[in-house]
Amino acid sequence: MGGGPKGRLTVFVACLLVASGLQAGVHADGAGDVVTGERIGMGLAADIAEEAVAVCAGQGYAVTAVVVDPSGDPQVMMRATHAPRFTRQIAADKARAVILSGIDSGAFRANRGDIRQEMNHVDGVLVLDGAVPIESAGSTIGALGVSGAPGGDKDAACARQALDAFFERLQLR
Repeated sequence: MGGGPKGRLTVFVACLLVASGLQAGVHADGAGDVVTGERIGMGLAADIAEEAVAVCAGQGYAVTAVVVDPSGDPQVMMRATHAPRFTRQIAADKARAVILSGIDSGAFRANRGDIRQEMNHVDGVLVLDGAVPIESAGSTIGALGVSGAPGGDKDAACARQALDAFFERLQLR
């Protein structure tokens, strides 16, 4: 790094980051240094996504189902052979709306019409019907988004039916 103003600013910012890191153990909300969280396992996530695609296929719809983890990162994606490629992103973005809001994406859409258009400009989030939270023992462990049926209500119905098929496995903890 040079000794010019830009170099001194870089060193100053680095020192601030180090100093703030030294205080990382102290949090206003009382959180500790190590935080654990519940997450859906890959096997169950794959089973739920596959079931959602199968349920919709049984109704004549070629869809994509995406399960995201509690951070909104895609964990599993299942796509029917003839589902349009764009359904991958739409399903994932619907699921992230659930993670963002904590509720079914259709309920979020209905409840927050005042900010829906603005939320659709948030990268990776679409406030559309078709995604549901995946919950176990009172914790949201992921979300399931479905896209490709002729209407978000039909996507959501496939998602709910898929979750219902795994009710017992979601309650086992």
